[in-house]
Amino acid sequence: MSRGRVETRLIPQNHGPSSVADATLRLRWSAPVTAMRGLPPMCVRADTQTVLCRTGALPADGRGRRIRVSARLAGAPSEVTVRIDTMWSGGSADHNPQNNTHKVLALDTGDVYYF
Repeated sequence: MSRGRVETRLIPQNHGPSSVADATLRLRWSAPVTAMRGLPPMCVRADTQTVLCRTGALPADGRGRRIRVSARLAGAPSEVTVRIDTMWSGGSADHNPQNNTHKVLALDTGDVYYF
């Protein structure tokens, strides 16, 4: 994050035991988003802080396509939390629902965070 601009990149992953035809992820920032730059076609803005993205098919024990969302936050906060949740997975059995939510605190340092 730098001066209120934040870029979130992720690669959805399915740990199995079976493939998932499609899933929906929710990206939610702790600060309101004032602008989105080049929102991917598989994503839609849900409200002032939230974007929903389709993953497409996820093979068992495999990865999906990279998703990249660039946003400008209101007021250029010194920190922001982004939460990424699996909202829907087509009714697939999930043996580890604890890995469906990730939360990262990003500070306005210009640094890149990996998790």
